[in-house]
Amino acid sequence: MTNRFWNLFKVSPVVLAAAFFAANSAVAAEVNEQVTNVAQLSEAQESNDMSQVTSVSQFSDVQPTDWAFQALQSLVERYGCIAGYPNSTYRGNRALTRYEFAAGLNACLDRVNELIATATADLVSKQDLATLQRLQEEFSAELATLRGRVDGLEARTSELEANQFSTTTKLVGEAIFAVSDVFGDNRAVPGGTPTQDLDSNTTFSDRVRLNLFSSFTGKDQLQIRLNANNTISNAAVSGTNMTRLAFDGSNNNSVVIDKINYAFNLTDAVRVKVDASGGEFYENVNTFNPDFASSARGALSRYGRFSPIYRQGQGGAGLTVTFNPTGPISLSGGYLARTANDPTVNNGLLNGDNTIFGQLSFQPSKVFNIGLTYARTYQGDAIANSLFQGTGSTFANNPFGANTRTESNNYGVEATFQFGPKLALSGWGGYTTADAVAGANVGTDADIWYWAGALALRDFGGKGNVLGVIFGQPPKVTGGSIKNVAANTNLDDDRSYHLEGLYKFKVSDNIQVTPGLLVIFNPEHNDANDTEYVGTLRTTFTF
Repeated sequence: MTNRFWNLFKVSPVVLAAAFFAANSAVAAEVNEQVTNVAQLSEAQESNDMSQVTSVSQFSDVQPTDWAFQALQSLVERYGCIAGYPNSTYRGNRALTRYEFAAGLNACLDRVNELIATATADLVSKQDLATLQRLQEEFSAELATLRGRVDGLEARTSELEANQFSTTTKLVGEAIFAVSDVFGDNRAVPGGTPTQDLDSNTTFSDRVRLNLFSSFTGKDQLQIRLNANNTISNAAVSGTNMTRLAFDGSNNNSVVIDKINYAFNLTDAVRVKVDASGGEFYENVNTFNPDFASSARGALSRYGRFSPIYRQGQGGAGLTVTFNPTGPISLSGGYLARTANDPTVNNGLLNGDNTIFGQLSFQPSKVFNIGLTYARTYQGDAIANSLFQGTGSTFANNPFGANTRTESNNYGVEATFQFGPKLALSGWGGYTTADAVAGANVGTDADIWYWAGALALRDFGGKGNVLGVIFGQPPKVTGGSIKNVAANTNLDDDRSYHLEGLYKFKVSDNIQVTPGLLVIFNPEHNDANDTEYVGTLRTTFTF
């Protein structure tokens, strides 16, 4: 084989160029494993137009010490059939495409034909042609093998193109299997005293989501999500939403489309997301709780995922705009309407339940990030209002009773501290002032506070594993003129505490197992209620 390759260097530069082009074209076709279409060629030509050079010195990236310098010099200055890029580079180390090979070989052959026709010099001899013929014969087996592999790759590519699901869409799936149970001596009765022993059965439930992500420009994304689940809220036996799981919800495993949105860059500094259905601010902006925000791979509890302020307007339709999304300082503004598709009175895009949202994010580095958040929410009397979408006490979520129009101003601060690659601390605090604007309690108001902190120990016990602890106080009415009739007071009497411990164990890149325990002290902010425990084993599959 060594003698056969040595013969290559005994032929003229024209023959060497032809052999070199042929070898590289076959290798490039095998490496790329794709056939470039005409549209891609046009794009490549627009960005990489090549022009003929008259001296090898015109190439800024070719030096006299390069091993191929003399060959290039001969091809450029003697034969005039080597082209360069507009920025005066040759790019000798990059892979050669079949189109480039065809263009280069054609230029050299045209030049050879011209020289032979004009007979201006004895540049191509019969000995050169004989040597080239001999090399073709010696390498016939290798060339046949390469041709066969290229033909096989072209056939495979054609089959894939003919049978592919979509040229623009990617399917991303997620499945949750969960075993859970609630423990405690007594059932929590909002605003009252325990009246009944807690009687809960162990459950085994699931949630499956299929996301279709499509991109039409490379910088946009259309999301359509299919969802099926059967995880019933354990508040039915615990007596409080404080024990709810992060992934609960049930449609009896009927497949529904629960989310449709489209995001795109208006400019390089402006990102826009339009939610047609199932819009949620916690998916549109940073929630500053990176290790626990996900319902499938984060906290096990509903409250432990992030600040309740991000649940304002949950499930609505609208618009979110973020300025300078990747910069150290970014500003987001959004609007979601929960009954945007309902044309009846006190509904629709502007007259129904809605939230105006804004967040200023400071993210100067990975070490410290902080966000300042505001949301103004209006909830009409068409549904039973829920200020925090099922996190916190019953009184905090609906202080004025059902069928009461409510306006609320929500203020929040969130932060993340990265003490190193394996230790992170995050937390949030929030204040809400709510007013009854219609109904039996019109003119009354309520003040509500909440806070929490989360500690994440990454790579604990193995790479990709996370040991987490979350502690805080769910939303609690601390003042205002409204009276809790059941408790005969205008506030939640006592104070509940949320304590959650979990361990996210990475079985593989696609499987995570998370055991954890949730403890609620003084459920419903009532110290007459005994402590409740929720044990959960969640397994998450992603595909």
